[in-house]
Amino acid sequence: MRTGIKFEVSSSDRLELEEVVRNRNSPQKHVWRASIILLSADGFGTISIMLQTGKSKPCVWRWQERFMAEGVAGLLRDKTRPSRIPALASHVTERVVALTLTDAPGETTHWTADLMVTAMAGESQPISATAVRRIWKTHGLQPHRYRQFKLSNDPKFGDKLLDVVGLYVNPPAHAIVFSFDEKSQIQALDRTQPGLPLKKGRLGTMTHDYKRNGTTTLFAALNVLDGTVIGQNMQKHRHQEFIRFLNKINANVPADKAIHIILDNYAAHKHPKVRAWLDRHTRFTFHFTPTSCSWLNAVEGFFAILTKRRLKRGVFHSVVDLQAAINRFIVQHNQHSKPFTWTADPNKIIAAVKRGHQALDSIH
Repeated sequence: MRTGIKFEVSSSDRLELEEVVRNRNSPQKHVWRASIILLSADGFGTISIMLQTGKSKPCVWRWQERFMAEGVAGLLRDKTRPSRIPALASHVTERVVALTLTDAPGETTHWTADLMVTAMAGESQPISATAVRRIWKTHGLQPHRYRQFKLSNDPKFGDKLLDVVGLYVNPPAHAIVFSFDEKSQIQALDRTQPGLPLKKGRLGTMTHDYKRNGTTTLFAALNVLDGTVIGQNMQKHRHQEFIRFLNKINANVPADKAIHIILDNYAAHKHPKVRAWLDRHTRFTFHFTPTSCSWLNAVEGFFAILTKRRLKRGVFHSVVDLQAAINRFIVQHNQHSKPFTWTADPNKIIAAVKRGHQALDSIH
């Protein structure tokens, strides 16, 4: 061993090193490091160790010195080495973050990593696209993404919200609560070529183009208490069709039950003839959601399921075919329906909307 390097291998260390050498799953760098120490403990000289391990003299001395200082644990880990690329200066990181929070140059709508590299080209230290992405990730910046929103401007937003949520959470006794809406302009789309089915290693296929065979409008009312849906397909969605659907609800609900309907502010729902119909059917009560609040209407969840599971990948050769598929889906849904459960705190929603309006007012 080199002058200044002196150590003894205890019996426990020898057992551990021999286990590393015997284990066929040990990394090879651990194997030859352990071999250097075992050969040194057995009295072999540096030249002999070099010949048996195939390592250079500085390498043998390095790991003898490492074992002397840190023991077996020092052989099983590598020391951290400085990167060959110098770390970014703090002012470069701050500059990238500051630029990201401003408008992108030219006619682009948002920053990209390559665009940031170009913008930083004149700085004292060059920066790569990978470094830009790393800075963005560290600071929680995602300029390529955005969230959509819509704040209701209804002056009675709070009152209407509490009214609707009250029906969901604590419906009146001897009454049935329906969440109603229309899904208009559902297209009967037929593909120009037949698709291939799903198989191992291959996705199912569908042509990107289609043949449009007409449209239909689905009138649907979701029973909040048990999750069942009353649905009817119609060609239009005027007040006349709305009254026809109300008659269908009236015929499907026992005469001794009051009916509360949650619906949006579509003009057909407030038509004079609809109001006259309500005057003749006193057990019906309408509860209008605030404007721009379709998320508050429970039946929208059913429409999302219908679109995702039946309409989006469906192939329909005619409007009749489309309507029959929707009717079958509703029957299937009603066989396994579940009550609608509202969980959000309405007071937190009202507070969030107020904060949203304050933020918009501060900008404008």
